[in-house]
Amino acid sequence: MRNRVVRFLTLMFTITALAGHAQFDPKKVCRYEDGKLIFTLDQRWTAKQQREISQRYSIDSALMAAALGLKPIPADSCYGWKARKIDANRVELTGEPCNISGGAGTADKIFLLDDQVIQYKKETTAETELFPYGVNRLTRNTIVQLSPGKLRFFLPGYKNAKRVMLCGSFNDWSTAQTPMTHSDSGWLVTLNLQPGKYAYKYIIDGKWVNDLFNKSREDDTQGGYNNVFFCYNYKFALTGFEKAKNVLVAGSFNQWNEKELRMIRFRGNWVLPMFLREGTHAYKFIVDGEWITDPSNKVTRPDGMGHFNSFVGIGDTLFFSLKGYPNAKKVIVSGDFNGWNKEELSMTRTKGGWSIPYVLAAGNYEYKFIVDGEWVTDPANPFTTGVEKVRNSFLAVRPNFTFRLEQHSDARNAIVTGSFNNWSQQDYRMDMYQGTWLFPIWLKPGKYTYKYIVDGKWIQDPTNTLWEENEFGTGNSVVWVER
Repeated sequence: MRNRVVRFLTLMFTITALAGHAQFDPKKVCRYEDGKLIFTLDQRWTAKQQREISQRYSIDSALMAAALGLKPIPADSCYGWKARKIDANRVELTGEPCNISGGAGTADKIFLLDDQVIQYKKETTAETELFPYGVNRLTRNTIVQLSPGKLRFFLPGYKNAKRVMLCGSFNDWSTAQTPMTHSDSGWLVTLNLQPGKYAYKYIIDGKWVNDLFNKSREDDTQGGYNNVFFCYNYKFALTGFEKAKNVLVAGSFNQWNEKELRMIRFRGNWVLPMFLREGTHAYKFIVDGEWITDPSNKVTRPDGMGHFNSFVGIGDTLFFSLKGYPNAKKVIVSGDFNGWNKEELSMTRTKGGWSIPYVLAAGNYEYKFIVDGEWVTDPANPFTTGVEKVRNSFLAVRPNFTFRLEQHSDARNAIVTGSFNNWSQQDYRMDMYQGTWLFPIWLKPGKYTYKYIVDGKWIQDPTNTLWEENEFGTGNSVVWVER
């Protein structure tokens, strides 16, 4: 009898204990419906269980605590999250990413569904050189940027499909590398990608299918098209102007098009997430037809026409420096990277000369200094292009190849020229270092033909056995630049 009482009391204790705690199944916390993420949270969860859910789904702890306590959602959450009580203990948290021009937007925080995040090698890069900017144009949130570099792809429907793959430029169009996971409303996969432009398609049980909810597309050279999307890395934001009806952003990245990039109203502010290529970009906001600089950005520079523009830099900062000239009143740096603007980049006087920070993407640039109105090349930079008064200093940012000419240490000058500069006889002047002529340069991946001009004489690269015939019967050296 005593044993039965003990078992009964033990059972009652267990039932009572379970009644005081929620049934905890992390896999049933989140679901995805109609482009929305929905979380069912329980106020009876222990602190440990809350941390597990927060880590599993990357839920911001402050947002989760606010939802469980039915407090106002933090102002920095850019997804319009709403919390509602569904019974005595459970709270449902629903969020829908911001729409931009009918498409999915981005923000700093969002929740992740419980599936695998597919990461690609660093060698896999986006197309960035030809695309200075980009905004996704979706009619439904089939692509959602969850956080910087992390994107969620959602293919709605196809519940009876057996296998769905996502392929595109990010995985070299592999038909087997990126499988999608089946959910109750479609197929999902999360990718880690570098900022930039990508093309893609779906393969559903062996059949290639486009994303019908994506209006951005390009020719696939096979009689069809690929969908295109951008992985964002920047967000324009304009605070205030609650009564404004239309706000746009325009800048050097989109040729100052004043009708293209419409911003969206969000919690009393105006925002526009987008992709911006590395480098320095000038911009302004257009508020109901009036052009204004960014009031929250202290970096403004003259445009050379009596006005000012705001500036933003994406990437690493370098410094243009000019030694000496202690008596100069004004020193400017100007180059092809800013349209040879004579007023924009005023340098700051330093202890030994003049300096200015600037952001440039990987590439090749020409520039000069303007010292009290006089144009001068950079005396600290041995690499130049052109001749006489039209000679400019040459700068390769993050060069990925160096031309080397040996066996001609007694030559007075050497130039490298080829298909990369239209065989110019004035570009590019090499510099002698320890008996070898050198010229560092940034080149896109691909094949190039080239030659050296040594004291006016054209020669092939004596150390390169790879060459091909030309129309003159003298042959050109060949080099392949890998990604």
